Amino acid sequence: MIILASKSKTRIQLMQNAGLQFTAETARIDEREIEAKQLDASFDQPNLTAKLADAKAIEVSQRHPQALVVGADQTLSINNSYLHKPIDIEGLRHQLDGLKGKTHTLCAAVSLAKNGNIIWQHQSLAHLTMHDFSNQERDHVIELEGERLLQSVGGYRLEGPSIRFFKEIDGDYFTILGLPLLPLLSALREQKAI
Repeated sequence: MIILASKSKTRIQLMQNAGLQFTAETARIDEREIEAKQLDASFDQPNLTAKLADAKAIEVSQRHPQALVVGADQTLSINNSYLHKPIDIEGLRHQLDGLKGKTHTLCAAVSLAKNGNIIWQHQSLAHLTMHDFSNQERDHVIELEGERLLQSVGGYRLEGPSIRFFKEIDGDYFTILGLPLLPLLSALREQKAI
């Protein structure tokens, strides 16, 4: 049995599209607490992202020890600072204005846990550069996308009209969506889960 330790619609859709049989369950962790402890040590985006994915996988695995649990997370950094999902449309505008014309880094991590222990993990990075869009362009995309943008750490969706914001993308599409799918599928094959 495979459990995805997330209720993320995007991650669920990616795993369904891959033909995986699984259930989804939210992990009961405090992401900001994990982030605060990690930031006290150093700025290491891949390590922080992996710790978040591990924590999700372990928490659900402890409740379902015989299941193979997939934990995943994604972080966004720019200039050695982390951004989080915007809480409202005004915050979204502000966040997009801070990203325009600049390059930011998305890190996605995925972990597998069984019997409360991590048995595999992977992290990958993508670098995304936005063009210097106008306020009118920004507001038009927000109008087209609506509140769906509040569910994304970057305040955009590459699979939607937000792609208009971008000048250059260097990285794996699945990493950008928040689940490094190809390495995960390989790990699930190794575990004889697919």
